[in-house]
Amino acid sequence: MPHSASAKKRNRQNLRNRDRNRVAKSGIKSSIRKVLEAIATGNVELAREEFRGASKTADKAASVGTIHRNRAARIKSRLSARVLAAAKGEAAPETKGRKTVKS
Repeated sequence: MPHSASAKKRNRQNLRNRDRNRVAKSGIKSSIRKVLEAIATGNVELAREEFRGASKTADKAASVGTIHRNRAARIKSRLSARVLAAAKGEAAPETKGRKTVKS
């Protein structure tokens, strides 16, 4: 347990930020899942709409430091490749050693 006033305050800040970061990360995962589900059902227009939302969510999280900016770029790149492949009617591009896009 923290003893000094500054340590107590820092603990409160850490707890508050942890909750905020969890919400942001959960939102990113949810938006990724929505894009992948839209692709799986074959609804390309819905996938494009959900991709825009996922991109925005990832960029917002990266701008405040919840996730690294390279991770946000990687998420957007992989989802974009899948949406474009779905629009062309092709199979999703292979990822290195992964079956699905993870976050």
